[in-house]
Amino acid sequence: MSESREKILAALRANTRETYDLPNFATLQPVTYADPVEEFCRKTTTTAGARLVRLPAGADLNAAVREAYPDAAVIASNLPGIEAQLNPDTVKDVRELMKVDVGVIRGDIGVAENACIWVPQTMKEKAVCFASEQLVIVLSSDAVVSNMHEAYARIQASDDYFQQYKFGTFISGPSKTADIESALVYGAQAARGVTVVLVG
Repeated sequence: MSESREKILAALRANTRETYDLPNFATLQPVTYADPVEEFCRKTTTTAGARLVRLPAGADLNAAVREAYPDAAVIASNLPGIEAQLNPDTVKDVRELMKVDVGVIRGDIGVAENACIWVPQTMKEKAVCFASEQLVIVLSSDAVVSNMHEAYARIQASDDYFQQYKFGTFISGPSKTADIESALVYGAQAARGVTVVLVG
């Protein structure tokens, strides 16, 4: 350890008035909810800042997407039943996905504690998840769990994930960032807006 670093640490130790023991993490229990779906819905529209559409099982998903985004000129999706102008499985060049107005993808697990949705790569070009101006994530209400512990347990127990593609990510609402001038910008790294379509 360098002499200057040791001096800094020694000064910090000498001027620390109170010390606290680390908590015993072994005794902490993950948060659970009596109704994870309702908590997920609440956090989706508040904490995550996304739009929520609830549909009954068997509803016309394509009509719901068109109703949510009537002016979308380019929709990209590989989901059955979605009338899309681009398919992320068949585009010749990934840069074609840069002109997508709405990307429609499938989420596999919803997490009530933070409104995150686990999105495994189920398409050849995962750029549709990030390059789309607006993102629609279709999620079954049966796939909502209370916390990240349960979500990771499902991911680890699944034989489906990471077989064909070696990528998956959690998405929670639109991409946003605030710089040192406190200017909130949407769409800085990914979609400007997210709509979660909860089915069932």
